[in-house]
Amino acid sequence: MRKTVRSILNSLLCLVIVALAGCGPSQPPATPTLPAPEEITLAMGFIPNVQFAPFYVAEDKGYFAEENLAINFDYGMETDLLKLVGAGELRFAVASGDQVILARAQGLPVTYILNWYRRFPVCVVSLQEKDITGAKDLVGKRVGTPATEGASYIGWRALLHAEGIDEAQVNLQVIGYTQVASLTEGRVDAAVCYALNEPVQLSQAGYSINVIYVDDYANLVSNGLITNEQTIAEQPELAQGLVRAVLRGLRYTIEHPDEAFAICKEHVPEIAGDNESLQKAVLLESIKFWQGERLGYSDRAAWEESQRFMRQIGLIDAEVDVEKLFTNQFVVEPQ
Repeated sequence: MRKTVRSILNSLLCLVIVALAGCGPSQPPATPTLPAPEEITLAMGFIPNVQFAPFYVAEDKGYFAEENLAINFDYGMETDLLKLVGAGELRFAVASGDQVILARAQGLPVTYILNWYRRFPVCVVSLQEKDITGAKDLVGKRVGTPATEGASYIGWRALLHAEGIDEAQVNLQVIGYTQVASLTEGRVDAAVCYALNEPVQLSQAGYSINVIYVDDYANLVSNGLITNEQTIAEQPELAQGLVRAVLRGLRYTIEHPDEAFAICKEHVPEIAGDNESLQKAVLLESIKFWQGERLGYSDRAAWEESQRFMRQIGLIDAEVDVEKLFTNQFVVEPQ
């Protein structure tokens, strides 16, 4: 009997040993292979600049990577960006609302999916000694504009339209991008400017200036993210991921401007050194145009007003369905 018990115990011991051997160290389970990041070319429509801080922050903080996106910033300054987006040659671009309206009026299937600028960043600047403090003070004056097209010119037309000023009452001159020199050398009395550039340069240089902001007179849609109907229909998760990442970058930039500026220097080295004080001031001024209660969200009333104004001055022949101009469906991050 004892032998039988011993045999049984030995047999059980062998089974335990075999079982333990099976439970010994083994190869760790294979890590699931993630899909390769989706490569996106984002057309910026301008040169590398501190004003693109939210995008640089989103890159540096890994917000794009967390959405499995690999972003290529394209600074080609292509004049027909929305034609490329509408044709599907580009999926995403940064552009202003007025350009979306013009494109839609031409039948291009482009849609604005993220509001970036809460205020339209065009203004009219003059030296304080000219005593030009309101739009009506521009009557009879020499006013320089970089061109008679684009957002600056539309902002200028909106300013005159809001105040009932006939264009013939102002001596408008095309001066290219020489606003600072044209003002300080007395070649013009006032100049149409980008609110985040020339006024900051003049103030930093010690000039006392007056600034007439277009957004005080007209509610126009400014810069944001644009895509096309095909991307929205076939790759909505792609648009969603991009919007979510940019929103995070925008919010972080607004809340941490010093860190955001340091990140910008990695992407745009020329803003450091002697330029640093000016470029930091540009970023801080920019933030004033970006911040708001509902980041990313488009205001229908602004689109309606923008389109109505553009038709009234003859830039478009007929208004299109405002629902086709923009969507808020991707602005889902808690506000």
